[in-house]
Amino acid sequence: MNYIEISTEVKEALASKKGVVALESTIISHGMPYPQNLETALEVEQVIRENGSIPATIAIMDGKVKVGLSKDEIQRMAESKNVRKVSRRDIAYTISQKELGATTVSGTMIGAQMAGVKIFATGGIGGVHRDGENTLDISADLTELSKSNVGVVCAGVKSILDIGRTLEYLETLGVPIITYKSSEFPAFFCSKSGFTSHLKADSAEEIANMLQTKWQMDLKGGAVIANPIPTEYDIKEEIIGKAIDDALKECNDNGIKGKDVTPFLLSKIKEITGGDSLKSNIALVKNNARLAANIAKQIAQKED
Repeated sequence: MNYIEISTEVKEALASKKGVVALESTIISHGMPYPQNLETALEVEQVIRENGSIPATIAIMDGKVKVGLSKDEIQRMAESKNVRKVSRRDIAYTISQKELGATTVSGTMIGAQMAGVKIFATGGIGGVHRDGENTLDISADLTELSKSNVGVVCAGVKSILDIGRTLEYLETLGVPIITYKSSEFPAFFCSKSGFTSHLKADSAEEIANMLQTKWQMDLKGGAVIANPIPTEYDIKEEIIGKAIDDALKECNDNGIKGKDVTPFLLSKIKEITGGDSLKSNIALVKNNARLAANIAKQIAQKED
């Protein structure tokens, strides 16, 4: 039985060796409020088109993994309530129940690989949560990066997480971490985290070459392509750090756990920063989409 539906535009782009960039749907359903979620989703798709590639937003709808949503389908994701947040463990259930599912980083990587899409742009990846050594709260994004052959362009690990432990865990899994035009790994809202980047690349072509070499050698899994937030949207560490600490305390006080943690924290941080965090979030997603489109073009041009 066929559980994937690829849009005509994405199929044609793949067949004609055009760059294609996967986009997640959790950022629409859980990452931003309406109508910013709808506006941002459409604007990010436009950024990818302007940079010579084709966007492929991924979600679960009507019992299928849909790769390449229409404008109406994106609007449905933006407006719908009680959308299931879908990682690897949730895919089969969500499809079998014909529920509406928004794919996380891990879920989107799976859909992208099923469709033959090699590059994915997102905001930030999941990781090891603070106090993760006690709670074992570790995102499925990390293990998926060791399984699916998809390069993930992001602004680093979400700053609400434990960046150091996340980088250590990715090293254990053998996932390459390459930072664009910087020797320091970014921290989502901040361009610097205090952690030295494992690898550095100064062009989309360098990144494309590394990814193709990896996969041609049959070294399974993806890579983290860390793209620092544009400096004009960089939020000072002391400001975002205090906002995160305050939001985490409120989260703990209210007993919020599991998949509800990230959307709650992002909402509280937006409130604490007077909306600056949302502006920065939108800016970094577009910045990542721009880089991803250029990497996708390079990969498509080099394929046999």
